[in-house]
Amino acid sequence: MPSIRRPYPTRHAALVASLIVIALTAGCATSSVAPPVIEPEPETQARPVPEGWIPIVRYGRYTLVELVPEAAQQDLLLQVIDVSMPATLPATVGDALRYVLLRSGYTLCAADPDAAALHHLPLPAAHLRLGPLFLRDALLTLAGPAWELQVDDVARRVCFTQQPEPLP
Repeated sequence: MPSIRRPYPTRHAALVASLIVIALTAGCATSSVAPPVIEPEPETQARPVPEGWIPIVRYGRYTLVELVPEAAQQDLLLQVIDVSMPATLPATVGDALRYVLLRSGYTLCAADPDAAALHHLPLPAAHLRLGPLFLRDALLTLAGPAWELQVDDVARRVCFTQQPEPLP
């Protein structure tokens, strides 16, 4: 195959070399213009929600969902639970109370000497499956009518105190 000869090889190479040098030196140039100073915006307060305004979002073609927390998300004792006590669980009321509270966000008062009698009671067979019902109702069902439910919402702790006996 015959070789192709260029008429001016040195001129072409010199032109390419000078273009490379120009491109490399152009990238190294610095500007003397200082970047603009961005001042932080003053803090603004959130505007109040207009009267009668209902925040909604569209899901699908015909579904509108209101953007507010559910009642059970605001008052955790309104959670709907449906539990079956595991067969390996020792059958005491205290263990059942702890099992029901397991994922509720609340804990059971541990060192309560008054409620120790409640915690050691045997769990009735009727209480091996609870629900669907509210968490508050499940706790009251497990404790029975002789015990009063007391809730510490700050520490998210649930305690039981014995109801005073009525006078004859």
